[in-house]
Amino acid sequence: MPKNIKIKILTIVGARPQFVKSATVSRLLNSKKNNEIQELIVHTGQHYDDFMSGMFFRELEIPEPNYNLNVGSGSHSEQTGLMMNGIEKIVDIENPNLILVYGDTNSTLAGALIAAKKPCKLAHVEAGLRSFRKGMAEEVNRVVTDSLSDILFCPTEIAKKNLIQEGKGEKTFLVGDVMYDSYIYNSKKINFSQGIDLDNLISNKFVLATIHRAENTDNKEVLINIFSALKTISNDICIIIPLHPRTKKMVKKLDISLDGIKIIEPVSYKTMMFYLKKSSLVITDSG
Repeated sequence: MPKNIKIKILTIVGARPQFVKSATVSRLLNSKKNNEIQELIVHTGQHYDDFMSGMFFRELEIPEPNYNLNVGSGSHSEQTGLMMNGIEKIVDIENPNLILVYGDTNSTLAGALIAAKKPCKLAHVEAGLRSFRKGMAEEVNRVVTDSLSDILFCPTEIAKKNLIQEGKGEKTFLVGDVMYDSYIYNSKKINFSQGIDLDNLISNKFVLATIHRAENTDNKEVLINIFSALKTISNDICIIIPLHPRTKKMVKKLDISLDGIKIIEPVSYKTMMFYLKKSSLVITDSG
């Protein structure tokens, strides 16, 4: 570790929401004011193609990852196991003071489990969120990560209250939502007054929809019902869906008709902000 560095932070990211959150924090960690802090970024590769990963790093000005595990897709146990194996090796090389994790993905869980077995602290950004649905994969990741964390950064009063009720109040800090911080920072760089000529859409005359959660995409009846409802709505107003790879795969497998719905590839963060601003309604299963 360089002589002037007093804190070495290992940031674990792997999915699009984590890229957005970490962009805000990494920008501050790497400012000249924090010249005694060194941040190393580990990209697990949970989201790995350019639409889901590369464009986010470029657009949000996130430093290139110091390590990329290239884990890719797989079952929860396969992903988490491969991530843990890779993160553990990096921790042994770098000896960080702190492992920083975000949100509720398998990348979050893998980082938390390794931190718990190593002589370093664990901090969780977006701690304390609860759906109180035991079988939900994200909920499992949240609860386990919060239980193992030394520092819990909460986005809301409700999240802080949840952790206090779980007996974690002394480790809990209400810091606000870094997603909102990211919106404030990046919205200044977008011209919201321009039209949407690319997609031949009229502002406030279209619905923006996203579908990606496993409990929706991996349940045949549920997914068919969702698209049936969207097609009914499309009779009255245009619906545009940046189609998640998981959803695209299942739609093809189940031979679900997308007639009447405008399907596009996943979009960048700033493009999504633009669509959100211009849409008349949002339909989503996203957090």
